[in-house]
Amino acid sequence: MKSIKELYRIGIGPSSSHTMGPHRAAEIFLARHPDASSFEVTLYGSLAATGKGHMTDMAINSILEATAPVKIIWEPKIFLPFHPNGMKFVSIDAKGKNTDEWTVFSIGGGALAEENSKDSLINTPDIYPMTHMTDILKWCEHTGKSYWEYVQEYEESDLWDYLAEVWKTMKETIHRGLEAEGVLPGPLNLRRKASTYFVRVGGYKQSLQSRGLVFAYALAVSEENASGGKIVTAPTCGSCGVIPAVLYHLSQSREFSEIRILRALATAGLVGNIVKTNASISGAEVGCQGEVGVACAMAAAAANQLFGGSAAQIEYAAEMGLEHHLGMTCDPVCGLVQIPCIERNAYAAARALDVNLYSSFTDGMHRVSFDRVIEAMKETGKDLPSLYKETSEGGLAKDYKPMNQ
Repeated sequence: MKSIKELYRIGIGPSSSHTMGPHRAAEIFLARHPDASSFEVTLYGSLAATGKGHMTDMAINSILEATAPVKIIWEPKIFLPFHPNGMKFVSIDAKGKNTDEWTVFSIGGGALAEENSKDSLINTPDIYPMTHMTDILKWCEHTGKSYWEYVQEYEESDLWDYLAEVWKTMKETIHRGLEAEGVLPGPLNLRRKASTYFVRVGGYKQSLQSRGLVFAYALAVSEENASGGKIVTAPTCGSCGVIPAVLYHLSQSREFSEIRILRALATAGLVGNIVKTNASISGAEVGCQGEVGVACAMAAAAANQLFGGSAAQIEYAAEMGLEHHLGMTCDPVCGLVQIPCIERNAYAAARALDVNLYSSFTDGMHRVSFDRVIEAMKETGKDLPSLYKETSEGGLAKDYKPMNQ
């Protein structure tokens, strides 16, 4: 299992798999062929089906076009066996001859992999000896330590500096999103709502104010992501609003110190990392359960830790956060990370706080483990037809004309 620094990536929205991954792939291929006279890039499956709405072509062209002309070929009906987010880069010389080709996959959260290898192309080692929550829970109970201490045990010494930068970026995204107004990019003409929610909060009683603020913070981050703003994958761009909303709300309302917030981020990162290692956080592979569902589990675990939950209660919070998102489809309307993505972030943030409360009333004992829910999510994702996995061909998206090529 890799460092949680590979889960929390600071970058530009709107999609970690459709924007950040292809952007990085283009950088790698250009470094190999800086003298190419032109490039040809073929996008397959989900990358092609929703690529224009997710700005995939813009992400690739922003790198390659500075060197040579780029031809992008869209193949939404062709799904390569390894992963739905496949792409093939071809370099061409001045005589029109292909000099090299490279097939690579954007596997979620901005990570890339070549066929038959789920390991990121960035050559980083596995650093965690245990990769299942059940084993780590036993470690916590045996040592008396918490999940964030397990993370600290195996990460490099710069972990807390990195998480401080992550937290700073998350807060900045919320602040920008609360101030921004107007219409989000794309044909839906969807107006931003975060600033309106934030203003309206003052007219409600305190209990409703709390929930309204959580909504506003999640909307702020998700709307910034949808407009191509700077965000942190948590675990993906499409689900980036959940954890910042929960942690920012708790930091403001309960005055938790920054170090406690950073420890909560470490625990949340561990939860997301376990899912990424044993299943997937890619909407194109397992649906939105792997994005918003995992984000809810991460936020629930983080909140429960902040409120003094035991290791068992934290695991239970994570389990419920994911369990009650099982089967959630990824069906972005018009291929945009807007409907239903933005609202789902707000609702999942509220659910994470509810899950934390529920777990706090228990002793942490329950029948279905977090690891079993991960297995169920993976199985469910495989069983979902492709039209429900980030292709905009089914579900909520089917009544709208997709931005196909």
